[in-house]
Amino acid sequence: MNVTGNTITLSAARHADLLVQGGIVMTPGGAERIDVACSQGRIVALGDLRGTWSAETTLDAKGLHVLPGVIDSQVHFREPGLMHKENLEAGTRGAVLGGVTAIFEMPNTTPLTLSAADLQAKLDAAQGRAWCDHAFYIGGSAVNAEQLAELENLPGCAGVKVFMGSSFGDLLADDDDVLRRILHHGRRRLAVHAEDEARLRERRHIALESADVRQHPVWRDVDSALMATERIVRLAAECGRRLHVLHVSTAEEMMFLAARKHRVTVEVTPHHLTLQAPECYERLGSLAQMNPPVREQRHQDALWQAIRDGVVDVIGSDHAPHTLQEKAKPYPQSPSGMTGVQTLLPVMLDHVHAGRLGLQRLVDLTSAGPARIFGIEGKGRIALGYDADFSIVDLRAQRVIHNDWIASVSGWTPYDGQAVTGWPIHTVVRGCCVVRDETLAGEPKGAVVRFLESWSNETRGESDA
Repeated sequence: MNVTGNTITLSAARHADLLVQGGIVMTPGGAERIDVACSQGRIVALGDLRGTWSAETTLDAKGLHVLPGVIDSQVHFREPGLMHKENLEAGTRGAVLGGVTAIFEMPNTTPLTLSAADLQAKLDAAQGRAWCDHAFYIGGSAVNAEQLAELENLPGCAGVKVFMGSSFGDLLADDDDVLRRILHHGRRRLAVHAEDEARLRERRHIALESADVRQHPVWRDVDSALMATERIVRLAAECGRRLHVLHVSTAEEMMFLAARKHRVTVEVTPHHLTLQAPECYERLGSLAQMNPPVREQRHQDALWQAIRDGVVDVIGSDHAPHTLQEKAKPYPQSPSGMTGVQTLLPVMLDHVHAGRLGLQRLVDLTSAGPARIFGIEGKGRIALGYDADFSIVDLRAQRVIHNDWIASVSGWTPYDGQAVTGWPIHTVVRGCCVVRDETLAGEPKGAVVRFLESWSNETRGESDA
């Protein structure tokens, strides 16, 4: 390693594959006006590199902020089986257009992702089609509980995902004995959708009798979420397992989880931070329908307070598209889910502009936080030796989000027509500029995300070489 003035490099070489110049770079130490040199997909120099480095490609970032690549750790790309709504190519294309450089995809596809063969089929499908880096969750289930310790360590596995509610067939795990079996088999952090399935079934008559989407948060009430969250945290403590509670939506859950942060991490979503009941249902109808639901102002206020207090670790989009035709079905036959991966960063940058959180905190929630809690190798910060993943944004750019910008097969967003300040301009994945000046560039070259906890001896040898 060489240190010259304010410049740090990994080698004496002065020619890079990519040189990002003139931007304000969000480093672990804060915002710095420095250049970044990248070779073979990694960061090799940081500092004032003007006149001392050449590159195959130079990216002018003057007036822009260079963020570590955004990691969206919860998306549903619907492939295989439901590709009329979404697929891996379109989903990852939307990701990079929105400044996202890596995604974790969920197991509720058709077939479900429950075995090594199911995981490999997704990895094969992503080869040469994914625009960003990627990993896939294995579903935790009664049918594979005893195999999960092995499955969670397969290359390309983001971990185990458990659905305590809002799922179907073998993927639904709402029984304590089944949950204990899942928790006992494996060591990595387990991601959970916490809604109490029994309570949801008992209260479904509320939705059926009203046929009014405004009753969605009444049917799927606070207790539906809180009961499940309390139960899985208790069971995980019995089993000595770390948890990651997805899309927390209630003030009561945040209060409960704040006292249990030593083993539990917390995700919130942009839609729970941005949309409010009942207004969003009156304006958008079932386009605002999600599980768990978008709730009233007091819950949104509590989520923002939890961000300020450090209770929240990650922002994930829970991108879960359905077609407009499917969404137009009468409630509650209308399915829950909306697009989100492409709008995650623009919506959150607008919150930065409004003063609801700082840019450094956003970086922690979307880059450093996911890398830290999931043990991602080489991602989450702009530092020597790390992957050259950058979300390069203009904090002053004013744009209006429109449906025709959305790459998803479903082709719509609940933010259609919404003006935002702050926008992704360039997206760099392992040194490849896949979006330049807001336009797709090059070819899809996404690779499999690597995890520290699932290294094999062979992988260690390759990584240390």
